[in-house]
Amino acid sequence: MVPAGIFMTGAIHFDNNVKLNISKGGKLLFSSNPKDYLPVVETSWEGIRCWNYSPLIYAHGKKNIAITGEGELDGGATAENWWSWIPLQRKDNARPLLDRYNASRTPLKERIMGEGKYLRPHFIQFYKCKNILIEGVTIKDSPFWIIHPLMSENITVRGVNLISHGPNTDGCDPESCNGVVIENCIFNTGDDCIALKSGRNEDGRALGKPIENVVIKGCNMKDGHGGIVMGSEVSGGVKNIYAEDCKMNSPHLGRAVRIKTSSQRGGVIEDVHIRNIEVGEVSGAVIRINCEYGKPGKYFPLVHDVYISGIKAQKANYGILMRGLSGNSCIEDIHISDCQFNGTKIPVKIEYAKRIELKDVYVNGKKLSGEFSETK
Repeated sequence: MVPAGIFMTGAIHFDNNVKLNISKGGKLLFSSNPKDYLPVVETSWEGIRCWNYSPLIYAHGKKNIAITGEGELDGGATAENWWSWIPLQRKDNARPLLDRYNASRTPLKERIMGEGKYLRPHFIQFYKCKNILIEGVTIKDSPFWIIHPLMSENITVRGVNLISHGPNTDGCDPESCNGVVIENCIFNTGDDCIALKSGRNEDGRALGKPIENVVIKGCNMKDGHGGIVMGSEVSGGVKNIYAEDCKMNSPHLGRAVRIKTSSQRGGVIEDVHIRNIEVGEVSGAVIRINCEYGKPGKYFPLVHDVYISGIKAQKANYGILMRGLSGNSCIEDIHISDCQFNGTKIPVKIEYAKRIELKDVYVNGKKLSGEFSETK
């Protein structure tokens, strides 16, 4: 129990059957000293497994764990500490080294990052855990991704307010998890609000564990690169995704619904159902599916059986923007119905895709219906 007041802390590691409750008026303020997140722990960084700084709140292989309350978790990240690492992590012995470990399938025990590698820690990571609840709290200023359930199951994130405008501060990124509910949360982030993931390249393919059986409901997305996103680390696949009754509105929100992958990532994204999304303004596209996100490779992705209905948008650059891969059918059987896109500069642009069905879709008051199959 954390009472009213401000309390400084370093890394918090959970045991089984533990609930951390932050009372109203209470704040846990996390240290910005990297040494407070050592020794390194087994983790994953942008879909690649490694040993790195401990997340600010961490559990490995635990069950029945929760973070609740009306108080605040403050990661203390600023442009003067954690966020200043962005140029440093590009050094050859930092992030590029992690990519080489992945490409060469280096054993996990040899992938030691931590000091001198500049890979910022996650805020909350529950790794290989079961029965997780995060409810009610406000979470601010994360060094990196904010909520990152990894290879876990039975997860509920409810009524959480996430505020972090630093680089790569995604809101909630379940990765290779089964059974996730994200509901009634507010996202105001420096990157994707919700991004569903399943591992990057070799690591994702070797594990072969999709993100699956996810429900997103009643959330409010403000700033961010994307509202409801799948990718880009989806090498293990995505399936059985349901999202409804969300609101999105900000000139600093890039896309409402976004799927991003590439032939380097691969993976199958299937059985996606999104409905009743109210969009005020996005700066890019309302619906964006892109199979050229990142470098090309030999593992062609597949996006199919996506059902989107009941989206009402007031302002966007694109209504629907899709781009597959030349010579490869990686986007197919996409069904969009009962949507209204107003204030849209470019209604529809579809390249290298087939069986794209539009039914009762209105763009700037003009009805667009039929099947689109384009090879450019």
